[in-house]
Amino acid sequence: MEPADEPTEERTVQHRLSRQHVVDMCRTMLARGYLKATEGNVSVRVPGHRLYAVTPSNYDYDRMRVEDICLVDFDGKHVPDGSGADLKPSIECGMHANIYRERPDVNAIVHTHQPYASALAFLRKPIPALTDEQVRFLGREVAIIDYAPSGTGFLARNVQKKVASGDNAFIIANHGVVAVGTDPDRAVFNMALLEKVSIAYLLALTSEAGRVYTIPTAIREIAFGKLRADEKRIAAQITEAVEPLRVPADEDLPSADATAATPGTAADVETVDEGAAPGAESARLGYAISEYPDVDDVMRRLKALTAQPLRGLRHDAMRDVLNYFETKCRASKEITDRAKRRIPGGVQHNLAFNYPFPLAISKADGAYLVDRDGNTYIDFLQAGGPTILGSNYGPVNERVAEVVRASGPVTGLFHEYELKLAEIIHRFMPHVEMYRSLGSGTEAVMAAVRGARAFTGKKMVIKVGGAYHGWSDTMVYGLRVPGTYRMNAKGIPFGATSRTREAFPHDLGQLKRKLVENRLRGGTAAVVVEPVGPESGTRPAPRDFNAGVRKLCDEFGALLVFDEVVTGFRLGLGGAAGYFGVTPDLTVLGKAVSGGYPMAGGVGGRSDVMAVFGSGLDGKSGAHIQVGGTLSANPLSCAAGYFAIEEMARTNAPVIAGRAGDRLARGLQRLIDTYGLPYVAYNQGSIVHLECSGVMLLDMRNPVKLLRENKARKRLMEQMGAAYTAHGIITLAGSRMYTSMADTDEVIDDALARFDRVFAQVEGV
Repeated sequence: MEPADEPTEERTVQHRLSRQHVVDMCRTMLARGYLKATEGNVSVRVPGHRLYAVTPSNYDYDRMRVEDICLVDFDGKHVPDGSGADLKPSIECGMHANIYRERPDVNAIVHTHQPYASALAFLRKPIPALTDEQVRFLGREVAIIDYAPSGTGFLARNVQKKVASGDNAFIIANHGVVAVGTDPDRAVFNMALLEKVSIAYLLALTSEAGRVYTIPTAIREIAFGKLRADEKRIAAQITEAVEPLRVPADEDLPSADATAATPGTAADVETVDEGAAPGAESARLGYAISEYPDVDDVMRRLKALTAQPLRGLRHDAMRDVLNYFETKCRASKEITDRAKRRIPGGVQHNLAFNYPFPLAISKADGAYLVDRDGNTYIDFLQAGGPTILGSNYGPVNERVAEVVRASGPVTGLFHEYELKLAEIIHRFMPHVEMYRSLGSGTEAVMAAVRGARAFTGKKMVIKVGGAYHGWSDTMVYGLRVPGTYRMNAKGIPFGATSRTREAFPHDLGQLKRKLVENRLRGGTAAVVVEPVGPESGTRPAPRDFNAGVRKLCDEFGALLVFDEVVTGFRLGLGGAAGYFGVTPDLTVLGKAVSGGYPMAGGVGGRSDVMAVFGSGLDGKSGAHIQVGGTLSANPLSCAAGYFAIEEMARTNAPVIAGRAGDRLARGLQRLIDTYGLPYVAYNQGSIVHLECSGVMLLDMRNPVKLLRENKARKRLMEQMGAAYTAHGIITLAGSRMYTSMADTDEVIDDALARFDRVFAQVEGV
């Protein structure tokens, strides 16, 4: 990154965090009296780069500033960054470079000349295994590195040969010591421990020469085994990582505010242009996804994440998180504990099952939630996705209240807003020629499957493994974890899923094989997909995947069903079908179709297919299927949906929310890069993913890994979700976020500052 024309301190001091670690290490060692006269040198690896930050040559550590710290590459060459300090790095930078190349588990190095260890350097006496603590942190012994002149390549090579042993502390003959660590604190600790055992060993040698006792060999090996396990774990974080996405510190993040302020982006909702083709307004308004993610790159990063050891909060930081819940959320704990006596599990919806206990919310407003204790949170849950306008949106509430005052929430007879809702859906989603309102997304999926079977005369249904399509008997199959078939189907008879099949995500070849197999069993009625990928794009679908599924459905005479419970209106008023340019036969809607109001769901599509849903006198003889309910298409829900869609068109809320998602995802990626974390952030418009554990990427293609790591990775996801909450951010299970029109640039920047504080507490940072 080139320095700006008018540099500021923030811009010019690259890799500030790593440099700050070096300064902090020097301050700590000065305060503890470990640095005497010629002070030595200290360095810290720059995460994700072949660089390290190192103290400058011949400089007073007591006066050292962040901008005085030098950057050096792994070839030992100084990399000036225009910070203005213009200092030369330590003459031992070649030694540091050799250690970092040799030892991927090492993230910090201390080279000092403290007096007691130096005495052993003059005696050239290695320190044997005196205590299990010494072996646990320093290695089997503190070895002597052969003498070579300071600052030479000879010394650097001698050091490299010794550190390859995996030990963490060494005495350089007639020179000083080198201590390494998995993080800056550990490197300083190892240096201090070395001085401690040096004092003890020198005293033992002078008082009882020849009679120094070491710990038993068995204990030494057990302690050393723990050391090696830690080193292997830390090394994997580097060797199994991928090149991080670079986000320059001075890059301007995408702006939702700018999009909201752009004139001419809203639709005229007062009148309908009868001459305009359905869908024309959707296309003009645009879509929430400004740039579709590079799916191959995202999946490569996600696979690298699951290949690495877990990186969660430090133990002390996690204690602080739990303390927040215990001290600041007492009213929530009290009421949810009471609820366990009358409600199974204590809450009525899976979204509320959060670690360490559910929060009870008393107020929702735009981008914020307030709990019973008065704590305010940035709301990236948005009720699981439907409130694209923001929570508790006043203009919709007021108009819905007028309808309810006039007719009540339900009449049992026809109401004009049933038609108005169907008409406005068709206006923006022309492929939904007819629409049948139902009670929820789950009901709508059930109806779509039943309708597809009735229309095609075929019985088999295929879903993408890992996708969630509600909790109906037919679709609780391959739920969340691809390849698990009926693993979550407790209470569901085998017959209910006997005609359901799953294909692994985005594997068109396997999908075709399933269609061929089903043809021998009477054929496939429907293929049901989440257009952006299972679990709202947790496994993102390739850009051309839906077109490939459409082609296969046409080839085998199956109906294509888009489950747009989340993406419907969230990706744009034309939905995922409009964005991808792929026309499904049936579309399932829910949540957003009533703006977050209850009884939200429905299925729509081609007129000939939808004819099987006809009721009463309009039902086709022999084709009519039984669906519906007293509260389906009630005035409350239909009016709410109509007004919400009108408001989304008037404000262009989906696109504004999408730009907020862009800003959040890009900002998160900058933080991940800054802290050198293996986490993965990406977005599909206003659907933002932040994977810290990758538990949702495990599947039955590697059952051993799934069984071995599922619980630990799930626990980490829950803990990170709790950490975000304790810092004032509500997410969906700590790994997914939905932005809304209420998320201004100020809200997103506030959220990023909070994420920054969480990431700063991750182990190894």
